[in-house]
Amino acid sequence: MDGDQAMEMNLSALSTEYVRVTATTRAAGSVITPAAPPRFAFLPTATSPTEEDWLLGEWSDRWARILIGPEGGTAVLEPGDHHVWLSWTAGAETPVYRCPGLLRVY
Repeated sequence: MDGDQAMEMNLSALSTEYVRVTATTRAAGSVITPAAPPRFAFLPTATSPTEEDWLLGEWSDRWARILIGPEGGTAVLEPGDHHVWLSWTAGAETPVYRCPGLLRVY
């Protein structure tokens, strides 16, 4: 992931929209998009995700994104603060990051 910019996003529980996280992978100094889709986890505490917590997202330019909400979203989140986790597979590596900041669903 590029930088340590905190995620501060507010999302209505009635809204359906993308949650995006800036994430770049580099090979020989060039930015590449991994073939495997990114995975997201949204947890109410900072505990590590289990395999059942992961949801598939997609790549869009330099962002990993996932559609959240009641109208066709991958998941519907309960109101409250959520820690956002991001992971993807790139060759032999599978990095797992907890994004700084919180996603607040109201």
